[in-house]
Amino acid sequence: MRGLSIPSFAALFLALAGPAPAEITLGLSGDDDALEDDLRAASRLVQMADTAGQPAQDVIAAARADYARLLAVLYAAGYFGPEVSIRLDGREAEGISPFDAPGRVRDAVITVTPGRPFRLGVAEIGPLSPRTGLPEGFASGEPAGTGILRQAAEAGIAEWRNEGHATARVADQRITARHAAAELDAEITLAPGPVATFGALHPEGHDRMRADAIGRIAGLPVGERFDPATLDRVAARLRESGAFTSVGLVEEPITPDASLPIRADLVEAPLRRLGFGAELSSSGGATLSAYWLHRNLFGGAERLRFDAEIGGIGAEDGGIDATASATYTIPAVPTPDTRLNFSVTVEHLDDNAYELDRIDLSAGLDHWFSERLTGSLSVDLGYADVTDRFSNRDVTMFSLPATLTWDNRDDDFDATEGAYLGAELAPFAILNDGGGARLTLDARGYLSFGETDATTLAARVQLGTVEGGDIALLPPDWLFFSGGADTVRGQSYQTLGAMQGGILTGGRSFVGASLELRQDLFGAFGAVAFADIGRVGADAFWQGGSDWHAGAGLGLRYDTPVGPIRLDVATPVAGTGSSGDLHLYIGIGQAF
Repeated sequence: MRGLSIPSFAALFLALAGPAPAEITLGLSGDDDALEDDLRAASRLVQMADTAGQPAQDVIAAARADYARLLAVLYAAGYFGPEVSIRLDGREAEGISPFDAPGRVRDAVITVTPGRPFRLGVAEIGPLSPRTGLPEGFASGEPAGTGILRQAAEAGIAEWRNEGHATARVADQRITARHAAAELDAEITLAPGPVATFGALHPEGHDRMRADAIGRIAGLPVGERFDPATLDRVAARLRESGAFTSVGLVEEPITPDASLPIRADLVEAPLRRLGFGAELSSSGGATLSAYWLHRNLFGGAERLRFDAEIGGIGAEDGGIDATASATYTIPAVPTPDTRLNFSVTVEHLDDNAYELDRIDLSAGLDHWFSERLTGSLSVDLGYADVTDRFSNRDVTMFSLPATLTWDNRDDDFDATEGAYLGAELAPFAILNDGGGARLTLDARGYLSFGETDATTLAARVQLGTVEGGDIALLPPDWLFFSGGADTVRGQSYQTLGAMQGGILTGGRSFVGASLELRQDLFGAFGAVAFADIGRVGADAFWQGGSDWHAGAGLGLRYDTPVGPIRLDVATPVAGTGSSGDLHLYIGIGQAF
């Protein structure tokens, strides 16, 4: 028997009888369902469910462990005067020696008498940093519980660490339960310790990675004041390099000069990876893709990746498209938060409005500004052989694309809350022609509601414009078309363009919008209703003549570990398509 014998608040009976799986009976006077659930979840005996089918020694060991486990749940909930009795075949489990165990245990009964819920009497903690925000529940008269005490201590320590006191800790705690008043007095003393600076980084567990490269990628600011957020970013840089499957940073003992060395426990990832993908559209046909990746080419997390994609297989519109590319990436150049990329891309595009063969060379930088904001800047040189309704021509183009992305979505493939904003500005110059700039914007927002947030409203707006350049010389894929899975579902792929000098080709501007209502159904299944609209303009900045079209449909989703499998069926509702047409889209991840 553990605890004090005081008037009962409730009794919890969990009876497990063998040899058949036992029926668990529960008697609880009161209405604390959360406490009941927590006790059930904590009990090892309850998890066994059938004592007769288990070795007696295992049952006794589980019962003896349950005393502490159940008391921990009760103390966390603010019950500091409980009684816990665990009887195995009528004997208190605490008094049964594992060396004198019966042949089997036929039944087990757990009786919990929680007692009165306690409230905080004295609630003091210090010394505290002036900026410390304690939890609201840590105050005299509030419900007591070990959870609120722990939260208060963690809040005090965390703020000291934010101010550079890396070794802040609980130096002393006096916790007194006054049973007659059902109050708990808590006096917690903190020891901030000295202001620390970052010491050296000591990597361990690496084999193929060079130690100097690990330090360069980590970017630990040795000699600067300790900061937990900086340490988190160091770990994130190592993970983002792709060279490791596990990264753990351990603060080693502080030195007499208040320098804090950091040990990096690393597990290297397999050097190579091979991946495949597939998508299907009833009008656009099938798209097959594959890639091969080497994660650590020269011991500095240098990545070499080859991609290949074939699209338009069996398409109603256009012919076969094919793309092959190679990308070489060096992390932490020139800063720990920047990557240097080199790439070459060869592609063949065969659409209704044009045919294009191109080779592109690119060199650029990707930069991490914050957890939500990233950007890139690159220099591109491309040569294309173009055949469209204007002419057959060679186009040599130089461009300087710059992107910014702000993203706080909860999930890239299946967002339920947050927003995404992507922008790209690409100034360009064409050999033997003038120059100009291409601008695109992509904004997405997500809102979930309902009792369990089972319903999600998702919205997307896309904008694009091209200013400058001779329309008869511009590569046609730099102009805008609408229709297909990424713009307007229900309309055939890139069927909406614009009239340019009496010739139907792409437009200089585009605006599109999509709205989805996503609903969780049962298990891993969900459903979607959606509507899309798109407008292509002949002139830049959405001026001049323009045409628009729209589509709508329904979809089915099935959740998998890599994202929901998407199946959408859409039909035109306005514009270029016929109302009786049906278009099917299959892929992985939400449409946006």
